[in-house]
Amino acid sequence: MNIIQTDIEGLLILEPRVFQDARGYFFESFSQRGFDAQVAPLLGHTVNFVQDNESMSSYGVVRGLHFQNPPYTQAKLVRCVRGSVLDVAVDIRKGSPTFGQHVAVELTEENHRQFFIPKGFAHGFAVLSETAVFQYKCDEFYHPEADAGIQLLDPALGIDWQIPWNRAIMSEKDRLRPTLAETGTPFEFRYSGPAPESHSVML
Repeated sequence: MNIIQTDIEGLLILEPRVFQDARGYFFESFSQRGFDAQVAPLLGHTVNFVQDNESMSSYGVVRGLHFQNPPYTQAKLVRCVRGSVLDVAVDIRKGSPTFGQHVAVELTEENHRQFFIPKGFAHGFAVLSETAVFQYKCDEFYHPEADAGIQLLDPALGIDWQIPWNRAIMSEKDRLRPTLAETGTPFEFRYSGPAPESHSVML
Protein backbone atom coordinates (compact mmCIF):
# COMPACT_ATOMS: atom_id res chain seq x y z
CA MET A 1 0.00 0.00 0.00
CA ASN A 2 0.95 3.62 -0.49
CA ILE A 3 1.32 5.71 2.68
CA ILE A 4 0.91 9.49 2.65
CA GLN A 5 2.31 11.40 5.62
CA THR A 6 0.28 14.50 6.43
CA ASP A 7 1.41 17.83 7.89
CA ILE A 8 0.68 16.57 11.41
CA GLU A 9 2.97 13.86 12.68
CA GLY A 10 1.25 10.52 13.21
CA LEU A 11 -1.76 11.19 10.98
CA LEU A 12 -1.36 8.91 7.98
CA ILE A 13 -3.38 8.25 4.82
CA LEU A 14 -3.24 4.68 3.54
CA GLU A 15 -3.98 3.83 -0.09
CA PRO A 16 -4.35 0.09 -0.77
CA ARG A 17 -3.29 -1.56 -3.98
CA VAL A 18 -6.51 -2.21 -5.90
CA PHE A 19 -6.76 -4.97 -8.54
CA GLN A 20 -9.46 -4.30 -11.14
CA ASP A 21 -10.75 -6.24 -14.14
CA ALA A 22 -14.04 -6.88 -15.95
CA ARG A 23 -15.46 -8.59 -12.85
CA GLY A 24 -14.89 -5.63 -10.53
CA TYR A 25 -12.10 -5.06 -8.02
CA PHE A 26 -10.27 -6.69 -5.13
CA PHE A 27 -7.98 -5.29 -2.44
CA GLU A 28 -6.80 -6.12 1.05
CA SER A 29 -8.64 -3.68 3.31
CA PHE A 30 -6.41 -4.63 6.24
CA SER A 31 -3.41 -6.85 6.88
CA GLN A 32 -1.79 -6.88 10.32
CA ARG A 33 1.41 -8.10 8.70
CA GLY A 34 1.39 -5.25 6.18
CA PHE A 35 0.47 -2.68 8.83
CA ASP A 36 3.32 -3.85 11.06
CA ALA A 37 5.78 -3.75 8.17
CA GLN A 38 4.87 -0.36 6.69
CA VAL A 39 3.01 1.72 9.26
CA ALA A 40 4.47 0.68 12.61
CA PRO A 41 8.01 1.87 11.70
CA LEU A 42 6.62 5.35 10.98
CA LEU A 43 4.82 5.40 14.32
CA GLY A 44 7.63 3.87 16.35
CA HIS A 45 5.32 1.21 17.79
CA THR A 46 2.88 -1.51 16.78
CA VAL A 47 -0.90 -1.15 16.88
CA ASN A 48 -3.17 -4.08 17.61
CA PHE A 49 -6.81 -3.51 16.68
CA VAL A 50 -9.43 -5.19 18.86
CA GLN A 51 -12.80 -3.80 17.73
CA ASP A 52 -14.45 -2.96 14.39
CA ASN A 53 -17.36 -0.51 14.17
CA GLU A 54 -19.70 0.51 11.35
CA SER A 55 -22.20 3.33 10.98
CA MET A 56 -24.66 4.37 8.28
CA SER A 57 -25.57 8.05 7.98
CA SER A 58 -27.44 10.33 5.59
CA TYR A 59 -26.26 13.55 3.94
CA GLY A 60 -25.48 16.33 6.38
CA VAL A 61 -24.84 14.12 9.39
CA VAL A 62 -21.79 15.31 11.33
CA ARG A 63 -20.38 13.09 14.07
CA GLY A 64 -17.64 14.19 16.44
CA LEU A 65 -15.32 15.33 17.66
CA HIS A 66 -14.76 12.22 19.79
CA PHE A 67 -12.03 10.55 21.82
CA GLN A 68 -11.73 8.26 24.84
CA ASN A 69 -10.07 9.30 28.08
CA PRO A 70 -7.23 7.30 29.68
CA PRO A 71 -6.78 4.50 30.47
CA TYR A 72 -8.98 3.64 27.47
CA THR A 73 -7.47 5.86 24.78
CA GLN A 74 -7.97 4.73 21.19
CA ALA A 75 -6.11 4.80 17.92
CA LYS A 76 -8.37 4.38 14.88
CA LEU A 77 -8.10 3.27 11.27
CA VAL A 78 -11.14 4.57 9.38
CA ARG A 79 -12.59 4.27 5.89
CA CYS A 80 -15.78 4.93 3.91
CA VAL A 81 -17.12 1.84 2.14
CA ARG A 82 -20.17 3.52 0.57
CA GLY A 83 -20.61 7.15 -0.38
CA SER A 84 -18.21 9.86 0.74
CA VAL A 85 -17.29 11.65 3.95
CA LEU A 86 -15.02 14.46 5.06
CA ASP A 87 -12.97 12.91 7.85
CA VAL A 88 -11.25 15.20 10.37
CA ALA A 89 -8.67 14.66 13.11
CA VAL A 90 -7.74 17.44 15.56
CA ASP A 91 -4.51 17.44 17.57
CA ILE A 92 -5.45 17.79 21.27
CA ARG A 93 -2.05 16.88 22.76
CA LYS A 94 -0.90 19.49 25.28
CA GLY A 95 2.49 20.89 24.30
CA SER A 96 2.19 19.77 20.68
CA PRO A 97 3.48 22.27 18.07
CA THR A 98 0.29 21.50 16.12
CA PHE A 99 -2.10 21.67 19.11
CA GLY A 100 -5.59 22.64 17.93
CA GLN A 101 -4.72 22.11 14.27
CA HIS A 102 -6.41 19.52 12.07
CA VAL A 103 -6.17 17.42 8.96
CA ALA A 104 -9.24 16.87 6.79
CA VAL A 105 -9.35 13.98 4.31
CA GLU A 106 -12.09 13.04 1.85
CA LEU A 107 -12.71 9.31 2.10
CA THR A 108 -14.87 7.74 -0.60
CA GLU A 109 -15.93 4.34 -1.86
CA GLU A 110 -14.02 5.14 -5.07
CA ASN A 111 -10.66 6.22 -3.66
CA HIS A 112 -10.55 3.44 -1.00
CA ARG A 113 -8.40 5.66 1.21
CA GLN A 114 -8.03 4.93 4.90
CA PHE A 115 -7.05 7.41 7.59
CA PHE A 116 -4.98 6.39 10.60
CA ILE A 117 -5.63 8.52 13.69
CA PRO A 118 -3.34 7.91 16.68
CA LYS A 119 -4.12 8.49 20.32
CA GLY A 120 -4.15 12.14 21.29
CA PHE A 121 -6.52 13.28 18.54
CA ALA A 122 -10.25 14.06 18.47
CA HIS A 123 -12.03 12.54 15.47
CA GLY A 124 -15.17 13.30 13.52
CA PHE A 125 -16.67 13.19 10.04
CA ALA A 126 -19.34 14.83 7.87
CA VAL A 127 -21.38 12.93 5.29
CA LEU A 128 -21.09 14.48 1.82
CA SER A 129 -23.08 11.91 -0.16
CA GLU A 130 -26.76 10.93 -0.01
CA THR A 131 -25.81 8.15 2.40
CA ALA A 132 -22.52 6.82 3.69
CA VAL A 133 -21.37 3.63 5.36
CA PHE A 134 -18.36 4.29 7.55
CA GLN A 135 -16.11 1.68 9.16
CA TYR A 136 -13.35 2.00 11.71
CA LYS A 137 -10.98 -0.22 13.57
CA CYS A 138 -9.99 0.63 17.17
CA ASP A 139 -7.10 -0.58 19.29
CA GLU A 140 -9.17 -0.32 22.49
CA PHE A 141 -12.71 -1.42 23.27
CA TYR A 142 -15.48 1.13 23.67
CA HIS A 143 -15.88 2.28 27.29
CA PRO A 144 -18.90 4.57 27.77
CA GLU A 145 -17.50 5.90 31.04
CA ALA A 146 -14.44 7.18 29.13
CA ASP A 147 -16.40 8.78 26.30
CA ALA A 148 -15.34 12.39 25.66
CA GLY A 149 -15.23 14.99 22.93
CA ILE A 150 -14.93 18.62 21.90
CA GLN A 151 -17.31 20.98 20.13
CA LEU A 152 -17.19 20.37 16.37
CA LEU A 153 -18.38 23.94 15.74
CA ASP A 154 -15.59 25.46 17.87
CA PRO A 155 -14.57 28.52 15.77
CA ALA A 156 -11.02 28.32 17.10
CA LEU A 157 -10.53 25.05 15.21
CA GLY A 158 -11.32 26.61 11.83
CA ILE A 159 -12.82 23.42 10.35
CA ASP A 160 -14.79 23.70 7.11
CA TRP A 161 -17.12 20.70 7.32
CA GLN A 162 -18.38 21.35 3.76
CA ILE A 163 -21.98 21.11 4.94
CA PRO A 164 -24.47 24.04 4.93
CA TRP A 165 -25.32 24.44 8.60
CA ASN A 166 -29.02 24.71 7.92
CA ARG A 167 -28.76 21.11 6.68
CA ALA A 168 -26.35 19.76 9.30
CA ILE A 169 -27.62 16.94 11.50
CA MET A 170 -25.90 16.48 14.87
CA SER A 171 -26.73 14.69 18.08
CA GLU A 172 -27.69 16.84 21.05
CA LYS A 173 -24.73 15.35 22.90
CA ASP A 174 -22.31 16.60 20.24
CA ARG A 175 -23.96 20.04 20.14
CA LEU A 176 -23.36 20.48 23.87
CA ARG A 177 -19.73 19.39 24.01
CA PRO A 178 -17.18 21.95 25.29
CA THR A 179 -14.76 23.86 23.10
CA LEU A 180 -11.12 22.84 23.02
CA ALA A 181 -10.24 25.76 25.32
CA GLU A 182 -12.81 24.52 27.82
CA THR A 183 -11.63 20.91 27.64
CA GLY A 184 -9.05 19.58 30.05
CA THR A 185 -7.31 17.39 27.51
CA PRO A 186 -5.64 14.34 29.08
CA PHE A 187 -3.05 13.95 26.33
CA GLU A 188 0.59 15.06 26.42
CA PHE A 189 2.81 15.55 23.37
CA ARG A 190 6.06 13.63 23.04
CA TYR A 191 8.48 15.39 20.72
CA SER A 192 10.01 13.28 17.94
CA GLY A 193 10.75 15.68 15.10
CA PRO A 194 10.55 19.25 13.70
CA ALA A 195 7.21 21.04 13.80
CA PRO A 196 5.31 21.52 10.52
CA GLU A 197 4.40 25.09 9.61
CA SER A 198 0.91 24.79 8.10
CA HIS A 199 -2.31 25.26 10.08
CA SER A 200 -4.43 22.62 8.36
CA VAL A 201 -4.54 20.51 5.21
CA MET A 202 -7.28 19.12 3.02
CA LEU A 203 -6.37 15.95 1.17
